[in-house]
Amino acid sequence: MKMPVVLIPLLLLPLLCTCDRAQEKAAATPEAMSAPDSLLRHVVLFSFKTESGADSVETASRELAAAIPLVHGYEWGANVSHEGLDHGFTHSFLLTFLSEADRDAYLDDPAQDKFLEVLLPALDKVTVVDYWARD
Repeated sequence: MKMPVVLIPLLLLPLLCTCDRAQEKAAATPEAMSAPDSLLRHVVLFSFKTESGADSVETASRELAAAIPLVHGYEWGANVSHEGLDHGFTHSFLLTFLSEADRDAYLDDPAQDKFLEVLLPALDKVTVVDYWARD
């Protein structure tokens, strides 16, 4: 019995799906996540003792990002979520790096000392998350 030509692609479909899943799984490995086409994100969430503390830290964080050429991107913002899941964090900044070495050099840069002089007296609490961006 001859198989209709229309059924051949349907028979190959499970093989194609398996390949897609294998590619997705490979893309989730640490090696793939640190690939040159990925960006390392450094997310810092803050809450401050006063709003004026937030203002001074925003200025200092902009100066810090501008002072270190390894910072590939910088964003700052205040929380505007209505979900009630912020755990008291009111502000954040997001820095982008091209590599872990760039991030590590940023963390060890002497410009951090000047930033910390402004941050620590104003800081109520902080949390940091780094991740490799994926599409």
